[in-house]
Amino acid sequence: MIDLTGTNSVPDGGTVVAMGLFDGLHYGHRTVIRYAADIAGRTPGAEPAVFTFDTASVTSKGSGGVDYILSRDMKFELLESLGVKYVYSPDFANFKDLDGDGFVQLVLCDKFNAKCAVCGEDFRFGKGAKWGVKELDGLCRKHGIKLYSVPKVTENFGERISSTMIRGLIREGKIERANLLMGSGFALKLPVAYGRKLGRTLDFPTINQYFPKRQIVPKYGVYASRTEVCGGIYKSVTNIGVKPTVGSDAPLAETYIIDYSGEELYGETAKVTLTAFLRPERKFANVDELKARIAADVEKARTIPDKIRLLCETPPNENAAEK
Repeated sequence: MIDLTGTNSVPDGGTVVAMGLFDGLHYGHRTVIRYAADIAGRTPGAEPAVFTFDTASVTSKGSGGVDYILSRDMKFELLESLGVKYVYSPDFANFKDLDGDGFVQLVLCDKFNAKCAVCGEDFRFGKGAKWGVKELDGLCRKHGIKLYSVPKVTENFGERISSTMIRGLIREGKIERANLLMGSGFALKLPVAYGRKLGRTLDFPTINQYFPKRQIVPKYGVYASRTEVCGGIYKSVTNIGVKPTVGSDAPLAETYIIDYSGEELYGETAKVTLTAFLRPERKFANVDELKARIAADVEKARTIPDKIRLLCETPPNENAAEK
């Protein structure tokens, strides 16, 4: 995948551009992207592309800022797995004051050489999110670009899948449902930081990962998890919080990797995917009580199957409408 951000490159053969913040890349987002990829496959010379802001740079959406679900790197990895050839992900500040025509000219025409554009039916853009799909259709026609609008994707009971919904589930510790809607599962992909090495004194050596600024922090508690590091995939147990029994100066993810016996992992990057909420974080009377509870958490985590759906299970949406 080619990142056009910060370059003067323009795709020669034209593109079909999926547009959106795509901050969680849940099933609704992927429906838009897969539809764009499908149209590109039927458009001679065109390649699938994505326009998305760097989520961490978004300072206003509705009534407040955005705590991102996926880091920039993880978002790009997932976009590439969906077949995206080009991505443009500038800072929000550089575009927030554009009018609708300026946005279409700078993004779709000048940057992407777009032949078609695809967005969700509730897509908004331009200063103050003043412009919507109806206005976008008129502006695209002006520049000879076909616009396709994708209907909202809902759960079985009819509620619209959204990043706001998924953020709420993560903050409530309802990680299994959040994973179901995301498809890829909520994960942290961060370097392993040095800690106080207390875990090894409890016979449960752990890796520590600190949350970056603006990264959403799940409900404090203990989770069954899956850890990918140094080419291996392991079941694991992750504590999210401030370690009330022994103390921590900032929220972090502390993970015990079950059956891992390799070298120390300081400085390595580990991907930890939360798979199930086991219990709330709590303060124990002493380290012996903490050690016994960790052992029980590990045994419980061993029995929990990994139910995270794979990206390839997401079906393309067949109901997009040309505007």
